Amino acid sequence: MSLKKLLPVIILLITVSLIGIIYMQYNRIQNLLLVKQEQLYEKVVKSIVTVGKDLSETNTRTPSLRQRRKSSLNLSNELVPVELMQPALISERFTQFEVREKLEAAFKANQIPANHFEFAIINNINLMNYEMKSPGFNHVVEDTINNYIWNLPIEPPVGTWAEGLAPYENIVVVIPDYKKLAVKESYFDFIGAIIFTLFIMFAFYLTLSTMLNQKKLSEIKSDFINNMTHEFKTPLATISLAVDALSNEKVLKDESKLQYFRGIIKDENKRMNKHVETILQAATLERQELTLNKQKCSGHQIIQHVLDNYTLVLAEKQGKASLLLNARNDEIFVDEQHFTNLVNNLMDNSIKYSKDAPEITITTHSTGKYFCLKIDDKGIGMSKESVKRIFEKFYRAHTGNIHNVKGFGLGMSYVKSIVDAHKGRIKVESTLGKGSSFLVEIPLAKA
Repeated sequence: MSLKKLLPVIILLITVSLIGIIYMQYNRIQNLLLVKQEQLYEKVVKSIVTVGKDLSETNTRTPSLRQRRKSSLNLSNELVPVELMQPALISERFTQFEVREKLEAAFKANQIPANHFEFAIINNINLMNYEMKSPGFNHVVEDTINNYIWNLPIEPPVGTWAEGLAPYENIVVVIPDYKKLAVKESYFDFIGAIIFTLFIMFAFYLTLSTMLNQKKLSEIKSDFINNMTHEFKTPLATISLAVDALSNEKVLKDESKLQYFRGIIKDENKRMNKHVETILQAATLERQELTLNKQKCSGHQIIQHVLDNYTLVLAEKQGKASLLLNARNDEIFVDEQHFTNLVNNLMDNSIKYSKDAPEITITTHSTGKYFCLKIDDKGIGMSKESVKRIFEKFYRAHTGNIHNVKGFGLGMSYVKSIVDAHKGRIKVESTLGKGSSFLVEIPLAKA
């Protein structure tokens, strides 16, 4: 089965595979994020438990003087011993700065990049009674969607004298944008997954692009072989007929007929040589082995010479060419042969792609740096797609109802290569059904 028939199936398989890989990578990233969130959660809990343990251990060392002051009040005798022995509150033993330092140290020890967090110490007797809280606590504790809240009790160690006597207190820690923190921890993993996915996508793109290019090259090769076969077969058939005619005794006796058939053979031989030269030129340009023999030339003389060569062709087609040589400076430093071929190709195109009698206008003008040649015709014109691809090698625009236009699709590619080799510029404007305009700008020869 040919590549052309298999290509849609291959493209479908590649597309499905690519979507599958992207989906798998997406799931992998989602699972990785969940794992990182769980790991971060465990680290935060471990850090808070460590701080809570530290706060509770210091709570077992000295009784509360605050409660001793309370004992001076008119309290019942049964409550006095308990009040005197009750440990002090965390807010009485630590400042807000000291608690924050403990939390920061614990986070750092557990490798948590929590540079910003808020906390509070709550008395369990009255949950709305904050013994201590950081300045931004009220603002972040309300947002339970983006922020995560940990609420852990602070209890004295088992077996100490404060067990059962310490006040019921909780430490509340809020980390804003908890999910973003988890993403930040997975930063390098995400980058690796994204790079891998992009690499796979690039590999698929490269494969698909290569296949499409191969298909395009295959079509170009087929078209080129068909065109070349036709272009060579026609003159060979004509030469064969002329040779057979020369073998006829009647023709041999008639000098005028001999000259006629000899002329046919010579013309067809020139035609074949021209085709061979075109193909060789294309091969030379492909290998970038073009050697220019530059010299100072008159642009007007070259254009006039080319136009003289097309006088008979235009007369045969009942066409006309208007020549407006307006350039004040026409001295250019070019390879005369290649520049002549360039003008020839543009003229030949304007004549070939005309519906009826060709109407061509050749205009020149000069700027401070360039000699400008403009060739306008009123031919069949080109579509926007053809204008974009006109300089591609082997590309031939569709000619509508005109079926007598032959060639290899190398002429305009050659023109573009010669213009580039001379550090010039070429522009194309065309409207389908109204004609085309080619503007060539070649640097002027330096004084």
